[in-house]
Amino acid sequence: MTHSRKIVKISPGLAASDGAGVKLTRYIGAPDIDMLDPFLLLDRFASDNPDDYLGGFPEHPHRGFETVTYILAGRMRHKDNAGHEGVINPGDVQWMTAGRGIIHSEMPEQTDGLLEGFQLWVNLAAQDKMTAPAYHEYPAAAIPEENHDQYVTVKVISGQTDHGTKGAVTAASDNPLFLDVTLKAGGSFHQSIPADHNGFIMVIDGVVQADGAGPELGARELGILGDGDYVTLTSKGGDSRFLVIAGRRLNEPVARSGPFVMNTKDQVMQAYQDYRTGKF
Repeated sequence: MTHSRKIVKISPGLAASDGAGVKLTRYIGAPDIDMLDPFLLLDRFASDNPDDYLGGFPEHPHRGFETVTYILAGRMRHKDNAGHEGVINPGDVQWMTAGRGIIHSEMPEQTDGLLEGFQLWVNLAAQDKMTAPAYHEYPAAAIPEENHDQYVTVKVISGQTDHGTKGAVTAASDNPLFLDVTLKAGGSFHQSIPADHNGFIMVIDGVVQADGAGPELGARELGILGDGDYVTLTSKGGDSRFLVIAGRRLNEPVARSGPFVMNTKDQVMQAYQDYRTGKF
C-alpha cells in the first residue's frame, strides 16, 4: 500500500546574515531545524536593498558536501580556485561539489534591484567526501519544464517526476529531487517520494496544503514532510509556487564546523589543517 506524506512541521525560518553581511533567512541549519538528512542547510536571500547583499560571499573554503544555488531574481558571479567561473541569472542553477576541498566566492553582479534565490547544502556520503571537486551551471533554458494540464507547471532541476521527466542536473552525487512547481488556484500536484527519503516543501508564493488536510503552508514557510511514499499538494485560495525537495537519508554520523562537513571531528580538524597548508 502507498501512503501519503503530510506536513509534520512548519518553520518560518530565522533571520540571519552570512558572508560579508548578506541578510538572509535560514530554514535548515538553524536551531529550529538543525539538519534534515541529507540536507545540511537551506538559506533564502531576497532583498531589493543593495546594503543587504552587496558584500556577497567573498572567497571561502568547503569540504565534504555539495552546494546548490538557485536564482529567482538578479545575478550572481561564482568563481573558484579550480579555474571555474560564471554568472547565474534568473532561473539558473549552479551545482557545486566541494568534495575534498574547494575555495570559491559568490558575489552579486548588480548594484541595485532585487536579488532573490536559495542556497541548499546537500551532504555527501562518507565514500564520496574526498571526491574531486566539480562545478556545473545550468541555464534556465536547459531546465526541462512539464505542463500537466492548465493548472500545473513543473521545472525539473534534479531527479525525475512521475511523468518521466528527468532533471537538468545529472552530476549530483545521489540525484536528489528538486522541483520548482507553479500551481494555479484549485489545482493539485502529485509526486512520488521514496520512503527512504526525507523531504520538504518551501513555499515561494501563495498557500498550499498536503494531502487535502492538515496545516496550510504559506509564503516563505518551509514544511517538513512526514513518512510516506508520495505527496499530493493543492493550492489554496489562489495561485502558488513552491519547491519540492527530497533526498535519500545517508544515516551516517555528521561532524560539522563552519565550511566543513565530515563524519568525525578528526576529519574536520584535518580539513582545517589542509586548508591552512594550501592543500585545497
